[in-house]
Amino acid sequence: MSSMTGLLLANAEVAQQAGGHHEVSGGVTALFAVLLVAMIAALALEEKIHAKKSVIVGVFAGACLVLATALDLLPFGAVTLPPLAGGSAGHEIEMPVYIPAIDWGVITIILGASLFVEVTSRSGVFTWMAISLTKKSGGDPWKLLLAYGILTVVFSAMLNNVTAMIIIGSLTGVSLTKLKRTDLLLGFLVVEGLLTNVGGLLTLISSVPNIIVGGIAGIGFVDFFLLAAPYVVIATATTLWMGRWKFGIRGLRGEEERAAAEALVAGFDENESVPSRKFFWFSIGSLVLFVAFLAGQSVLPVLKELGMGFVALSFAGLVLIAYKHEVDKFYQAVDWDLLAFFAGLFVVINTMEHAQVLAVIGSGIEAMIGAGGNLGTGLLLVASAVASSVTDNIPLAAMLAKILKNNPAEYSANAPYWWSVIFGANLGGNITPIGSASTVVAMTIINKHKLPLSFVGFVKLASLFAVVQIVIAVAYVVVLTMAGVLSVPSG
Repeated sequence: MSSMTGLLLANAEVAQQAGGHHEVSGGVTALFAVLLVAMIAALALEEKIHAKKSVIVGVFAGACLVLATALDLLPFGAVTLPPLAGGSAGHEIEMPVYIPAIDWGVITIILGASLFVEVTSRSGVFTWMAISLTKKSGGDPWKLLLAYGILTVVFSAMLNNVTAMIIIGSLTGVSLTKLKRTDLLLGFLVVEGLLTNVGGLLTLISSVPNIIVGGIAGIGFVDFFLLAAPYVVIATATTLWMGRWKFGIRGLRGEEERAAAEALVAGFDENESVPSRKFFWFSIGSLVLFVAFLAGQSVLPVLKELGMGFVALSFAGLVLIAYKHEVDKFYQAVDWDLLAFFAGLFVVINTMEHAQVLAVIGSGIEAMIGAGGNLGTGLLLVASAVASSVTDNIPLAAMLAKILKNNPAEYSANAPYWWSVIFGANLGGNITPIGSASTVVAMTIINKHKLPLSFVGFVKLASLFAVVQIVIAVAYVVVLTMAGVLSVPSG
C-alpha cells in the first residue's frame, strides 16, 4: 500500500507544479468535464459501438493528453527521484508524462494475481476448494452465496478487492458449474463484486482511500476497525439478502429437493481434478504464503516499501517455475484488455486532475459541508460516492481530506465528515462498473463467462444495492454523531 500512496503523493506534487504554470480557465475545465462525460457515455454504449473498453478509453486518453499538452496543463521535463543512498542530490530521469499518471500498483496487482491464479488453478487447488465448499453447503445455493459473500468481505479486508474478486470469482464459477446452476452465476458475481468494496471498509489498510483519509485525520487502526466493523456486518447482511431476492437465489425447499442435492454433491470428488499431488501441495503452500504476505505486506520490512504489486508478481514468478517451458501459454491467458483499460483510465483521470475537473467537484462538495450538522454529513457522503463512481477515488479522497484538514474548524479524528469521505469513496465504486478496480474485474469475469450484462445493465442492477448501502452508511454516521461517538466542533 505504501508504494501506491507514495505514487499518489508524487502525482499530487506534479499536479501542484503544473498548476503553478498558470490558472486553468473555466472553459478548459468545462471542456475536459465534457470529455469525461463522453467517455462514460461511450463505455455505456460499448456493445453498440462494437469496441473493447481498452480501445474506447485509449482513444479518450490520447485525446486528453493531446489537449492537455496543447493547453500547457501537463508538466514536462525530467522527473527527480529521491537521493541515492549516501548521495546528496536526487537523480533525474526523462519519463513520458503519462507514465507516472498510471497507478502501477493496481496494474501489477492485477497482472500478478491473474497469473498466480491461472497457474495454481492448473494444480486443481481452486477446483478442490470450490468443490469442498460446495459439498459443505449441501448443494444449497443460498448457503453457498452466504459462504462466498463472507469470504469476499474477509479477503477484501485482508488482501485487496482486486485479488479477492479474482480468487472468489474463480471459485464461484467452478461451484455453480458443478451444481449445474450456471443460471445463478451472474447474480453471484454481481453480489461478490459489490461486497469487495464493502469489505474494503473493514480496516484502515483495506483500501488506499482509508489509508489516505485515516492518515490525515489521525484515525488509529483499532479505532477505525471498531467504528467500521458494525457497518460492514450490516451492509454485508443486507447485500446478501438483497442478492437473494433480486437474483432468485433461494435455499432448498422440502425433503425432495434436499435429497436430490445431497445425491448430486455426494457424487462430487474434489480430488478428481488434481493431476499431481506434489504440485497440488506446492500450490496450497504458495496460496497460504500469498495470502499471508499480502495481508502482512504493510508491516513487513522491505515489502512495505515494494508494495503489494511486487508481492503478487513475485508469487506469480514462483509458481511459473513449475511450468517454465510453457509460460507463454499463461501469458496468453492474461486479460491484456483489462490492463490496457486501467492504464488508459488512469491517464484520463490524471488529466482531469490537471484540468481542475476534480477540483471543481471538490469545491462543490466543500460547499456542502457548509450546510452543517447531519445534513452536511449526509450530503458529503452522497456527493463523495457519486463523484467516486466516475473518477479515481484515490485522488478524490486525497483532495477531500485536504479540504477537511484545511477547514478553519480543524476537525478532529472523530468528526463525522472524515467518515463521510471514507464511506463515500469506497461505496461509490458500486454505482458503475468503472467505479472501482474490483467492479471492473467482476465485469471482466462476467464477460468471460459470456453472461449478458452491459455497462448500463450493471448500473441498473447495482444501483439499487449501492443506494441502499449508501443510505445505511448515512444513517450509521448520523446515529453515531447523535450518540456522541462522532462529533463536530462547535467552532
